[in-house]
Amino acid sequence: MASEYKTRTGQEFDRNAFESLLRRKVFLWQSFEPYGATKGLFDYGPPLENLEAEVINIWRDHFIRHEKMMALKCSMITPYQVLKTSGHVDKFADYMCKDPKTGEILRSDHLIKDVIEARLKSDKEARGEKVEDAEEDPKKKKKQSKAVKSAVKLDDAVKQEYEHLLATLDDCTGDDMGALIKKHDIRNPTTNNEVEPPVSVNLMFQTQIGATGKEPAFLRPETAQGQFLSFQKLLEYSDNQLPMASASIGYSFRNELSPRSGLLRVREFLMAEIEHFVDPESGKRHPKFHSVRDVKLPLLDRKTQSAGGSTPTVTSIGEAVDSKLVDNETLGYFLVRIMQFMQKIGIDPAKLRFRQHMANEMAHYAADCWDCELLNSYGWIECVGCADRSAYDLSVHEKATGTFLKVREPLKDPKRVEEWTASLDKKKSGPKLKKDQSKVEAALAGLSQEMREKMSISMEKEGKVEVSVEGVEGGKVELGREIVSFAKESRVETMREYTPNVIEPSFGVGRILYSLMEHVYWTREGDAARSVMSFLPTLAPIKVLVVPLQKDARFAPLLSELEARLDDAQLSYKVDQSGVSIGKRYSRNDELGIPFGITVDYESLEGKGFTLRDRDSTKQVRGSLEEILEAIGKMCKGKEGWESVEKRLPVFEGKEEKEE
Repeated sequence: MASEYKTRTGQEFDRNAFESLLRRKVFLWQSFEPYGATKGLFDYGPPLENLEAEVINIWRDHFIRHEKMMALKCSMITPYQVLKTSGHVDKFADYMCKDPKTGEILRSDHLIKDVIEARLKSDKEARGEKVEDAEEDPKKKKKQSKAVKSAVKLDDAVKQEYEHLLATLDDCTGDDMGALIKKHDIRNPTTNNEVEPPVSVNLMFQTQIGATGKEPAFLRPETAQGQFLSFQKLLEYSDNQLPMASASIGYSFRNELSPRSGLLRVREFLMAEIEHFVDPESGKRHPKFHSVRDVKLPLLDRKTQSAGGSTPTVTSIGEAVDSKLVDNETLGYFLVRIMQFMQKIGIDPAKLRFRQHMANEMAHYAADCWDCELLNSYGWIECVGCADRSAYDLSVHEKATGTFLKVREPLKDPKRVEEWTASLDKKKSGPKLKKDQSKVEAALAGLSQEMREKMSISMEKEGKVEVSVEGVEGGKVELGREIVSFAKESRVETMREYTPNVIEPSFGVGRILYSLMEHVYWTREGDAARSVMSFLPTLAPIKVLVVPLQKDARFAPLLSELEARLDDAQLSYKVDQSGVSIGKRYSRNDELGIPFGITVDYESLEGKGFTLRDRDSTKQVRGSLEEILEAIGKMCKGKEGWESVEKRLPVFEGKEEKEE
């Protein structure tokens, strides 16, 4: 629970202080604040925008470059029919409840979770257990006048039922949630009013193409569909070789019913998605799986969740795939690569787990799906989904458009195939079938071998057959032997045609960024006012802080030289020449996560070098400009750590001033 959540150094996490830091240091704020701000939309300030760029650069290198993927940029505006075919128009929805007296809209699963968690918290208080108050929205708190405030002890059986309910809530359908709301008398917590039964609401933003408004479209809810519809171009680019993978980084849009929790539930967000196409007959093996087989992952399987458990089991991915806990090697390989990426950007491994989708969460076409969840002060949050989507997407788009979205590959050994054919005599059928001829052709082409054989027997006996045809009056068409003929033919097959399966890792960049910021946040021991953001040097938004000891015109030439050298080395930096003490300047820039500080002092004027400060330890060393730039460059590329620098450069014993 959030109350048990700790900072990276084991301190109690104060979300108010953390969010205050994000505002003060201009990491982010709600969009359009002068107009009252808009829920679910955020603007990123310089530190967070730069941090996002660094994370994306690492993602590109880790996946696109290392895995030889094809990067794509696809349109965000998507025609209606594309998302109708993919199932988003009918199924991309959340369930919501309405407070009939106030008109307030509440997302059903959030409502149930909030009320049940509040009851469990009340039970803890009644039992005399320590409970920390979660930070509340002041506006929401004002409304809670009707909420019960006294602690209520639950029966042990009820408490156990509530805990199991929370563990299995993700597996609930809309009807299930309606039944839970009724059974447990779950009401609007701000008014105590009963709510209406859950109804499904589509989450996509609708728009139109063109001035007439007759071409409906949506802002895309994901980047995947553009990648699927580019399949043939990608296949050609990859010289018709599978496996192959595409990757797309771009904005997606979802009309979140109840935006909350900062960057965790927003309406506009950056996604980084991979579509890895693989031959289903290969067993979905991955050529690099052997290199990760022994890597251990924290896996929370659906069986454990169904039993009400939430503790993952640490298992090697080789064992997980061998036992079919994880469906195949390619899916397992990407789970490992996801974890390695998270480690590379500084996510706390103790606050990471992979949770398998429950049966009801799984798409009907999916073979297996795991979420990479990160623990932050809001609880365990899904940040990456990794799904085996089978052949669903390519199949439905091929059927809807008639576009060939398969792979053709030559057979090593040609084989003779006997099959039943159904041939339409178009000269004779045209006058009779007229506008329905193409529909009849499609129906005949879709007949199974077994059905064609049966129809050949019927044709021989009765001289006619009845064929089911979609889109014609009555749904059936009678065809005589003068129009259609059935025959068993033998042919030599030299090509194999198949629809690839797709493994899809999908990253929510905003959620990862927020979790990362919480994971690297802490305060100096004995001084909670001195906050630190310990971003890794490899991705810190600003790499170097340059601080002259005092305001002195004699430092100007050295500062100019230092700035020029940092620019040449492509190291981002900030110069702080304000009049406050050097300790205060270091302290307030630690809040920005700047990993290194270069101090220009009076010894520097005498050619005796500069001091280099480490943000986390506050230790300093002294060296020439060349030595310091070399050390910073190596540390920012991940090729050296501070401990190594400390061993080869002399320690500087200067006393760091504290901010009062």
